[in-house]
Amino acid sequence: MSTPAFQTFIVGGAVRDRLLGLPVQDRDWVVVGATPDAMLAQGYKPVGKDFPVFLHPQTHEEYALARTERKSGRGYTGFVVHADPDVTLEEDLLRRDLTINAIAQDAEGKLIDPYGGQRDLADRVFRHVSPAFAEDPVRILRIARFAARFADFTVAPETLQLMREMVAAGEVDHLVAERVWQELARGLMYARPSRMFEVLRDCGALSRLLPELDALFGVPQPPQHHPEIDTGVHVLLVVDAAARRQQPLPVRWAALLHDLGKATTPADVLPHHYGHEARSVPLAEAVCARLKVPTDCRELAVLAAREHGTVHQALVMRADTLTRLLERVDALRRPARFEALLEACICDAQGRTGFEDKPYPQAERLRRAYAAFAAVDAGAVVAGLADKRKLPEAIHAARCAAVAAACPTAEHAD
Repeated sequence: MSTPAFQTFIVGGAVRDRLLGLPVQDRDWVVVGATPDAMLAQGYKPVGKDFPVFLHPQTHEEYALARTERKSGRGYTGFVVHADPDVTLEEDLLRRDLTINAIAQDAEGKLIDPYGGQRDLADRVFRHVSPAFAEDPVRILRIARFAARFADFTVAPETLQLMREMVAAGEVDHLVAERVWQELARGLMYARPSRMFEVLRDCGALSRLLPELDALFGVPQPPQHHPEIDTGVHVLLVVDAAARRQQPLPVRWAALLHDLGKATTPADVLPHHYGHEARSVPLAEAVCARLKVPTDCRELAVLAAREHGTVHQALVMRADTLTRLLERVDALRRPARFEALLEACICDAQGRTGFEDKPYPQAERLRRAYAAFAAVDAGAVVAGLADKRKLPEAIHAARCAAVAAACPTAEHAD
């Protein structure tokens, strides 16, 4: 008995990125006209749990049987999947999120584009393929993430309206924390992460997923910090500064959460924000706990929320204050995290229009202070101390003296 014939097509991001002239990282394939038995007979290895997906016996790339999906519940897990040899390529492409992701390429290189994806690529538009888009709230996060990667694309008005209706219907509320974090983390690592949060805000999802961040929009900046932009805009500029400086995810996440306390500033204090660092810390902790953020991102976000205002004052600090800051942030045992904190503060300083390349001498002064601080020989201090009960004070005094020698004058901030 002969093995049934079937056709394979490259689909999705690999086709999209090639048409955009971008490097293709991974290729996904869809198989039309096949059964699981036919795939097994050809040596493919099954890996799919929810629907039939197989690994190619040589390339190990993923091949999924053409399928349709039918909504059966709330959120993004409530689907009934139908994979059958009779499912056509066009039916498989119809279930995809955006037209630019619903283009296929056959073995001869011919493009199959039944829903106008090439036109939308040329017009730089994110447009949903069908009303079934509304059945999966993860697609809201995906469009927002795509906006961070493809910053010159806009969301089609009808797609934005559909996203707003999904938010109003409560679909976003069914997203699990791990998936939200996964999409946010990926979007933060693109060149314009601010676009992700702008799209989420435009459709109303930001107030459901990150209400602490959404609350910053409309909150005035203090008079000395470009009051023509509000705090929400400033935070997005800070995140883009972190991307511009090619910072890792923990710094970008810290940049996003560093100013949350400004939204809770009492009305009689505005436009100043006295004490906002102390108010930012519990808010940053709450966001990280709710989204189950990894430890390195959580720790730096909380540290930056608490200390960025102090770091900004480094040029006018005395040696004792510099030393206490270094001790408080555990710089000696966590030097990489200390450097990441400085980077987050640089991004904060440069997160204002016209300040993109503004020098930040505070970081250099703190690095000089740290080098002197770390060079203190604690063993020598212990050896020369008669009363060991005074050891903490003696080590602190030695560090202060070293920092004072390295940073002898209190320079004035500009």
